[in-house]
Amino acid sequence: MSTDAAENAAPLDLLLTEAGTGTWRRFRPDASTATALVSLARRPRATARLLAGLGSELAQVVAGVSALAPSTRDRRFSDPAWSSNPLLRRVVQGYLAAGRTVDQLVDAADLDWRDDHRVRFLVDNVREALAPSNVPLLNPASAKAVVDTAGLNFARGAGHLVRDLAAPPRVPQMVDPAPFEIGSTIAATPGSVVLRTEMLELIQYAPSTARVRETPVLIAPPTINKYYALDLAPGRSEIEYLVGRGQQVFVMSWRNPEARHSHWGLDAYVGAILDALGAVERITGSSRTVLAGVCSGGILAALTASTLAATGAQARLAGLVLEVTVLDNARAGTVGALTDPALAAAATALSRRQGYLDGRSLAEVFAWLRPGDLVWNYWVNNYLLGRTPPAFDILFWNADTVRMTAALHADFVDLAMRNALVTPGALTVCGEPVDLSAVTVDSYVVAGINDHITPWENCYRSTGLLGGETRFVLSTSGHIAALVNPPGNPKASYQVAKDTPPGAQTWLSDAETVRESWWPDLDDWLAAHGGAERPAPEQPGGGGLEVLAAAPGTYVLDS
Repeated sequence: MSTDAAENAAPLDLLLTEAGTGTWRRFRPDASTATALVSLARRPRATARLLAGLGSELAQVVAGVSALAPSTRDRRFSDPAWSSNPLLRRVVQGYLAAGRTVDQLVDAADLDWRDDHRVRFLVDNVREALAPSNVPLLNPASAKAVVDTAGLNFARGAGHLVRDLAAPPRVPQMVDPAPFEIGSTIAATPGSVVLRTEMLELIQYAPSTARVRETPVLIAPPTINKYYALDLAPGRSEIEYLVGRGQQVFVMSWRNPEARHSHWGLDAYVGAILDALGAVERITGSSRTVLAGVCSGGILAALTASTLAATGAQARLAGLVLEVTVLDNARAGTVGALTDPALAAAATALSRRQGYLDGRSLAEVFAWLRPGDLVWNYWVNNYLLGRTPPAFDILFWNADTVRMTAALHADFVDLAMRNALVTPGALTVCGEPVDLSAVTVDSYVVAGINDHITPWENCYRSTGLLGGETRFVLSTSGHIAALVNPPGNPKASYQVAKDTPPGAQTWLSDAETVRESWWPDLDDWLAAHGGAERPAPEQPGGGGLEVLAAAPGTYVLDS
């Protein structure tokens, strides 16, 4: 693997390599840390000045005259005792002063992009771990809980800790699963399984309108989680919304693979999408379908579109929808800087021996990418306060992990490390060279502005890779919350512009903000590509395909 290729490491690299080798190695100082220390040693005056500034600030903290205070948005220190109690106030001020100085030292080290992001990742994780709010009894809420419960909070917390450490992903439980039942309170949109293969179940959703659009939508969900992120609780389901607008919707539910399926790679998954596409055409009688993909499923959808273009069959597509999908992996934020070829090779070797990558390992990686929100927040709630985490449908979905086959794991890591999709012919799928510029159907690309998995700037670069006309929409929130964006949410908004210039920041400066969900905008785009309306089908299936089970099917229940 060349140095240039390593510089193009992507979020996908990190997720799939860390999941194979373990997250804790990222808390050890590495070569980037050594580079930072050497750089600071070569700048003794700047380093001394910053350390002297820290000493001066700590002296003010001890004297009680420091003006340092946490942000009003920092929930860790929202309890009034952090500011009213003289000791606690000084502890917080000392913590903030040290953290600020470390950031300034990293700035002064003047590292290159890769080393800078690696060092900041280490610093941020250590700083989050050392927060005073994580310390039993020092945290005022923890101290109050001891009094209120006669210490039972710690007894319950200890039980939670033992349970969480007993099995992967070995992070605090983030959700109370009790209120959720797949097919009842979640993944509940009515539909039928109309095709079952070794790799997938195809779900056809029941129409809820008298007339439907002629052109159906086929959705390829992520391969690292189950499909129902798109069909959460009623009222929060993108699928339910589109069906209610007269859209014919089909979704693939991937099988949770076992070791015997280790050979399923990109070719097999693209072939499975083509099988599902053929079934949709038989059932609906439509010669054209909008193909949609989410996250890793979006990569597969783009590869499927490229394969159809290469074989002269692109006319089967009416459009391409990519949701939180990165095709160009170059410099993909902090996570893009954290892996290397040796780590990638070790990770794929481990999954090859096991036959798959365990989804629980991926869940651990996801958690440590945002330790403040997804680890230490629940450390305090579950262990210090002894509480059960709240019920939240997105986190229930996130905890419902699946495995990834060894072959697909290796293919995705190789694809990302080489950034192979940006160069026509650099990758071959189903015997055809991949050339995304040959995909000339219109596309709709949506990203989340705070996405830590698929950075929006990288999602935006798909507009320059695909050959057709692209509409790019930038939603609020992060990776999945950006997608769960039902109309009626007063906090919902998105940004959109008429054109898609080469640079993401140029696009952003030209974009207008729309104060509502982006789902109606997608629906308008689908309507423009949906052909004429026709009476809704009276029965699911058709074209020789019959109902095999009610939605959500059987594969989604596999653990």
